[in-house]
Amino acid sequence: MISLLHDYVSRHARAHGGDVAAVMHDRSLSYADLDETSDRLARWLVDVGCEAGDRVCLLAPKSLGSIVGIIATLKAGCVYVPLDTEAPLARTRKMIVAVEPAAILATERTTESISDLTAGSERSPVTARVDRATDEEIRGEAEAWKEPTAASLRPAVGVDDLAYIMFTSGSTGDPKGVMITHANVSHFVEWGTSRFRMRRGDRHSGHSPLHFDLSVFDLFGTFAAGAELHLVPPEKNLIASALVDFIRSARLTQWFSVPTSLVQMAMHADLDDAELPSLERLFWCGEVLPTPVLRRWMRRFPDVEFTNLYGPTETTIASSAFTVSEPPGRDDADVPIGTACEGEELIVLDDDLRQVAPGEVGDLYIGGVGLSPGYWRDEAKTAAAFLRHPFRGDGDERLYRTGDLAVVGASGLVSFRGRADTQIKSRGYRIELGEIEAAVGTLGLLGESAVVSVPSSGFEGTAICCAYVPRRSHEVPVHELRRALAELLPSYMLPSRWRSFDELPKNANGKIDRQALKALFERETR
Repeated sequence: MISLLHDYVSRHARAHGGDVAAVMHDRSLSYADLDETSDRLARWLVDVGCEAGDRVCLLAPKSLGSIVGIIATLKAGCVYVPLDTEAPLARTRKMIVAVEPAAILATERTTESISDLTAGSERSPVTARVDRATDEEIRGEAEAWKEPTAASLRPAVGVDDLAYIMFTSGSTGDPKGVMITHANVSHFVEWGTSRFRMRRGDRHSGHSPLHFDLSVFDLFGTFAAGAELHLVPPEKNLIASALVDFIRSARLTQWFSVPTSLVQMAMHADLDDAELPSLERLFWCGEVLPTPVLRRWMRRFPDVEFTNLYGPTETTIASSAFTVSEPPGRDDADVPIGTACEGEELIVLDDDLRQVAPGEVGDLYIGGVGLSPGYWRDEAKTAAAFLRHPFRGDGDERLYRTGDLAVVGASGLVSFRGRADTQIKSRGYRIELGEIEAAVGTLGLLGESAVVSVPSSGFEGTAICCAYVPRRSHEVPVHELRRALAELLPSYMLPSRWRSFDELPKNANGKIDRQALKALFERETR
């Protein structure tokens, strides 16, 4: 049954209110706690003027209070917009100005920057502290939203209204806001909870940051199943053995993350001695998991179900799945992205939008129930990325061009074959190289620059490389370039390799020869 997302919490609160909903560190929220506390914050949002469809920015790291804030935002009929609290202020300001939030949910630390972040916005948002959504508030001791006066929490929203806007890298230098509806998420949640037999009493990981869309399944897949969400503290990501210990000590039945974390644990934690008796399911999504790493995990934990999920933010969490039934026989064996989730379609087309024959590489398009309505207030980008389905006559069905290359095997399984454009995946994040180039160009320190990517054997999977010509023959130390760029871009978008040139190589059209640069960086890494 397709639902408003916050209804998953309320239903289970009515049936099993004492069940644990979410845990972080030594604190937990029951379903009744989460339902009641989010009700009060939602009523406060309505009282201060938030209306159905208004945006509420979440400027807070992953925490129990942040989960309360998300559920409250949805209950108020609003759209949650999760922001990366570690991102440069200039980039975050663009997002806040773009969505014109009615409210910002923050912490004591992040409230200090709100006045700077909202400069230039036509709307002055109200602010609430979600780091105070702790035991004190559950006992009724909250200050700002202790005694709400709003009579009703039934705003006029339906499943086709927006649930969240999540920003991704944009090629022009401005992040793109991907709009996702309640129905988009609920379709995937209903499929996922059934496909993976998720149930009350399960203990699921909450590994991804809230501004990354894997977190959406962490939250609402858990709440739909009536399971427990165990939020992984960000500091544990720095120590592979701590992640393995977290899976063990939390007695997780389900782990979901980007492959980078699985690679870290395989390389730097002693998996051979690890005991994870509760673990039943392990999913990954966001980039390719190296087959040698998968083989090691599967051989060590033969009773765990391993599933590769695939899908860009624009198609809601994931659009296809492939459960690996046995360890691949070779390190270079292909692990397919599988077949489409229920209600979705994967289709591989040529340049003329004709289906390619099985075994031929083409452009991967996705259609179906997960498709985003488009990009926030950007009709041009929406029209460029989403097109009318070429095989559905005069209907209104659409396809999203992923920018990925793929091939359909004889068995009908789809396999990923790389990128067709300048967009890459690194450490699970989707990155437009054009956005990095645009930021480098604003530094005023270089005469010419180009950003390319090359395969890497490191955790990132793909290395970002910057080739540049110093301005007026004045050499700029790389550490100065990195420091200046870190003011504009998050750490995962910073180039890891830099190379100075007297002149960048050009092709016959006089354009920068990016293929020559890629070849050069690849040679230097051998």
